[in-house]
Amino acid sequence: MCATRATPRQTPAEAAGPARAVAADIVPGARLLPGHLDAAAQRALLAEIRALAAAAPLYRPTMPKTGRPFSVRMTNAGTFGWVADRRGGYRYERAHPETGAPWPPIPEPILAIWRDVTGLAYDPEACLVNWYAPDAKMGLHRDADEEARDAPVVSISLGDDARFRLGGPTRKGPTRSLTLSSGDVLVLDGAARHAYHGVDRLYPGTSTLLDAPGRLNLTLRRVSVPDTGA
Repeated sequence: MCATRATPRQTPAEAAGPARAVAADIVPGARLLPGHLDAAAQRALLAEIRALAAAAPLYRPTMPKTGRPFSVRMTNAGTFGWVADRRGGYRYERAHPETGAPWPPIPEPILAIWRDVTGLAYDPEACLVNWYAPDAKMGLHRDADEEARDAPVVSISLGDDARFRLGGPTRKGPTRSLTLSSGDVLVLDGAARHAYHGVDRLYPGTSTLLDAPGRLNLTLRRVSVPDTGA
């Protein structure tokens, strides 16, 4: 499932240049796999996401303290889904917060990507699907709501390029920017699993995969501690 880019292009984000290949130089355990999904694999994955969103519609989470809506819309697949609101804060739930229906299963092609890039015997339990409109962003944060704090996080990008910022274990520490493009896969493992990260901006028009400018990001996480038989 490797190789070709969906759309050849030259973008402002290419100023990041070599940073695309050296994510591990920022935080040990960060691995950027540029173009891991070719054009056909991206289209097939997009079809899976559309079917998923038909079963579990996109919704807009809200900040726990202020009730302010996120700039991204999202949905989930898997045993657990990540949600946020004033009622319960940041957490995982087994059902959609608006429909009350259980989340649909994680599609097999998405699980195959996890298995391919992690080599682990256990699967993720949550697949967050974030839709970024051209003006959407995601502030610096780290994934800390899971019991399985040592399991990697896998991020899959579809659509327009994004400027992704990756730092260290503290919010105010130094950061480095990377370009994430359609078909890229980013693995945060080891120390990088606990690193602060966020999306500063999109570069609309850098991909023709989607029907409109924007970006889809899939984030695969393990929520409960896996039984490794140890």
